[in-house]
Order: sequence, then structure tokens, then C-alpha cells
Amino acid sequence: MLLFTPGPTPVLEDIRFAMSQPTIHHRTPEFEAIFANTRKKLKDIFQMEEVIMIASSGTGAMEAAVINFCQTKALTVNAGKFGERFGKICQAQNIPYTELKYEWNTPATVEDVVNALENERDIDTICIQVCESAGGLRHPVEAIAKAAKAIKNDIVVIADGITAVGVEPIDTSNIDVLISGSQKAFMLPPGLAMLGLNADAVLKLESYEKGYYLNLHTELKKQRNNTTAYTAATTLVIGLGAMLEKIEKLGKDQLYHDSAKRAEATKKALEAIGLSVYPTVPAPSMTTIAFDKADELRKILKTKYTVNIAGGQDHLKGKIFRINHMGLIETYEAAWVVNAIELALADMGIRTFDGKANQIFNDIYFRTNV
Repeated sequence: MLLFTPGPTPVLEDIRFAMSQPTIHHRTPEFEAIFANTRKKLKDIFQMEEVIMIASSGTGAMEAAVINFCQTKALTVNAGKFGERFGKICQAQNIPYTELKYEWNTPATVEDVVNALENERDIDTICIQVCESAGGLRHPVEAIAKAAKAIKNDIVVIADGITAVGVEPIDTSNIDVLISGSQKAFMLPPGLAMLGLNADAVLKLESYEKGYYLNLHTELKKQRNNTTAYTAATTLVIGLGAMLEKIEKLGKDQLYHDSAKRAEATKKALEAIGLSVYPTVPAPSMTTIAFDKADELRKILKTKYTVNIAGGQDHLKGKIFRINHMGLIETYEAAWVVNAIELALADMGIRTFDGKANQIFNDIYFRTNV
């Protein structure tokens, strides 16, 4: 079965092997060396001054960022399940917040954020997704962060990059906290979250300390000494180190280029057979297609063509399907996915199969520059 859901992504065989070795204790020089090497490589991916790894899903990192950096009021951007989650975290922590709400296919605008900041001067934190994976949408995070800093230079910009880090280059010049998770572009099992921090964020942690397990100030002090405040997710850290080594050998630029090309080839191939991309600004991490018979199509793909893709949630349940582009994906597997979708459409009596999707995919991926 080809797993092409936008998280969890497949775990590569050599990474599974690296994680299958006998368990070592987390308070040992052996693990500290692994931890130090993994942190070093992770900083290179994040392009930020500091990184923290915590044993949780990405949601744990989102909550950690909110409670450690928001002191007065948050501005949250809700264009899907995960933007909505920032607001729910604020509610659970009794943190005041203002929400900018959009359709799941519509990105936030710089103008809306600027207006909110000018009207509510007590906002000290912005919480936004780089990619809102509920609909495969790309927010203009970099432009929003730059505009926000021009209004209030000490505002904290928290960017959920869980489905963006390791997929595309992210300009972190005005981003204070960047979040990621193990089960996306890093192609690991779920359970390890990461936060990249800039120098301003590190200073803020020292002056505003909150939380116990999710206390990032305590955690950062420990991790700078190549250990963790609490029990480390040793197996996942080992796997992450092995995966980052593969990415380092390939090169970040090549990784981003391949991901962008795969996304463009998939989008054009599916449009060529009559399907429509859902978000107005698609993220390169996934292709999301608006399709009223999405559940029927996904069932055929899984049972007949051994392809597992994701559907929609809430009001988009049964109305969209999502195809992953994150990670080190073999080109022939991605080509089979679009071919299988065309075959499934023929099975559903929607169009006659003529191999057009596969042809377009290969033309774009191998013959054009993205």
C-alpha cells in the first residue's frame, strides 16, 4: 500500500532499521552525542538560532508556544482545523484572543492582520499556519510577519510549519517561533515535535517562564547541554538524526526543488483530467482537489490500486481529497498516484482512461523547470 496521506508519511526502511537498534538510556554520553548531532542538523533545517525537541505531537508544540510567549492577547488565524486549534488552545489556557476567520481555501491577508493589530494594541502574539493542511492552503506568513513587526517590533510571531518545514524554504527573518513534527516531511512515526526559536524568542523565554512539562525555558537550558528536562523520545531522536543525515547528503535546495516539482506535476496532471484544485493558494506540501465523490474515489484507490490518500474534515468531509508531497518520495510512486486516480475516475464512469494524467506528470517533472 502506498501511503500518500499528508501525515503520517511513510517511514523509510533504513530509518526503521536505525530506530530498531537496542534501546540506550537517555542519560548517557552515547545518547548525548546523538542528541547534539541531531540538534545541530535540525538548526540547519530550521535556519534559526535555537531548536527544542519535545516528546509530543505537533499540537503539544503549538500549546507550548502559546503558553510560553503570549502574555496579554493572541491574534489567531483560522482557515482550517489547525488554525482553529490555536484558538482552542487559548481558550483552554484562559488566554484572551482575537480570531481572523477565513474559508478553508482562502489565505489570510496582510491588510486584515495590520487592521487587527492597529485596532487592538494589546495583542502581543500572532499564531498562524505556514500551510493549513486541512485544505492544503499556503498563508503569506513571511509578508504578514514583516508587516506585524513594522507595527510592533516586539510582537511574537508563532508559525505552525508542521506541514511546511522540510518541504519548502521558509524565510524566518520575522518569525520568532517555527513549529514542526516528526510525522510529516521528516518521515518518522508521530510523537516528536520541534520548535525553532530566534534570538528574540530565546530572550523572551528567560524573562517570562510558564508551564511545567511544556516549560520551554527549562527545556532549552537542558537541551543546550545535549539532554532533556524529562525522558527523551530516544528512538525518534535517533530516527530524526538519521533522516536529517539523508537530507544533508541530498541537500536542502534539492529537497525543496524536488518537492515543488512533484507538487506542480501532480496539480497539472489532475487538472488535465478535469479535476479542480481546492485552495486559491496551494501549499507545495500537498495537492488538495475539490471533488464531491471523494470518499468513493478514495475507497477505489485503496482497495483496487493500493493507494491511500486523505479526505476532508468537518464541512469538507467527502468533498475534497489530499495527496502528500512531503518527504523523500520516489518519483515513480507519485506518478502511479495520478495514474491510479485517472483509472479510478474511469471505474466511476466519469472519464475514459487514456493515460493523460501520467503523461502530463512525466512531462512536467522530467522536462520542465519549476
